[in-house]
Amino acid sequence: MTQSPIDRAENDSPFSNDPSSSFTMPARYYTDNAVYEKERDAIFFSNWWYVGHSSQLASSGEYITAAIDNQNVFVVADEDGELRGFYNVCQHRGHELLAGAGQTNMIRCPYHAWAYDLKGALQSARNTRNVPGFNKCEFSLKSVRVEKFCGMVFVNLNNEAEPLASLASELEKEIRDYCPDVDNLKYAQRDTYHVECNWKVMIDNFLECYHCHPAHKDFVDLVDMDSYRSVSKGIYSSHISKAVNNQNNNAFSFEKGDVDFGYAGWYLWPNLTIWAYPGEANLSILQMNPNGASNTLEFQDWFVRDGKPSKQLMEAMAYQKDVLQPEDITLCESVQRGLQSRGYNQGRFVVDADRSELSEHAVHHFQEMVVNALGADLT
Repeated sequence: MTQSPIDRAENDSPFSNDPSSSFTMPARYYTDNAVYEKERDAIFFSNWWYVGHSSQLASSGEYITAAIDNQNVFVVADEDGELRGFYNVCQHRGHELLAGAGQTNMIRCPYHAWAYDLKGALQSARNTRNVPGFNKCEFSLKSVRVEKFCGMVFVNLNNEAEPLASLASELEKEIRDYCPDVDNLKYAQRDTYHVECNWKVMIDNFLECYHCHPAHKDFVDLVDMDSYRSVSKGIYSSHISKAVNNQNNNAFSFEKGDVDFGYAGWYLWPNLTIWAYPGEANLSILQMNPNGASNTLEFQDWFVRDGKPSKQLMEAMAYQKDVLQPEDITLCESVQRGLQSRGYNQGRFVVDADRSELSEHAVHHFQEMVVNALGADLT
């Protein structure tokens, strides 16, 4: 009998509940297609997934599409302003209905012109009046759950999932504390990155600043690292520096404004990171979208007042796109290559009692959620 790739193998060291004594997940968790296949149902299709911002769906008929691995979905604002989510597939022969983002008063399939209203009901299907027993009511679009959270829009393919608002109520409070103007922010732009590594490598990287001093010299010139702390809570973790190191720093210069801390970041299970930089009111997300076992499609969406970045925020956005992201992508792609080496299987989490900025306890928190979601036994 072949052993499951998610369970502990003969040469594995134990992954334990205590981050200070635990080894990391085995390398195959980042490289094995069989592990990736198990993640689909256990993680991707069972949890809340960011798809866009409510300002993109402010008017009737506005829609945005998204992909959760191989499942394409869209969210549309109906005539009453209610957000509705559907699988992005025609009920006739399976053609995709919508692409990208836009606005429409009727969802019409480009293949055979079957047309659906904004509530997903089939309105017209050419020549079906000649089909015996054809009932339009049997061919409504298949719905997915939708929820708004701090202006962001999420979907969930699991109809039994607990609401995000209750799963992450403390996260919402934290975001509103650090960005009180969050309800007045609008979508500004999306930056896209194709990264040759497993999606979990990128999450691991976000969850610790052990690498910040050697790898992100401009970031540590911006942020007071002595006050940087990571705290794990349920399905999220916070990563916050209470103070700015230098307003005129090597990353970007700014005037103190609505955001007067150094940096606030959050991780939300399974694949979303949320950012707030100092200066004017802003929020952004960096989403790691799995694209096979060894590739990730990253989206960074920016939300600012009126959807129009100021000069100050444009400098922050340019720093993120041109400096910080390339630095992290280089690191993560190197890790992915290393994870395929015969000379590596597992490491140890570097965790200190003070949970300082150098501690990797939040990485362990994430990896423990992965292990638990897969139902794995690595002890």
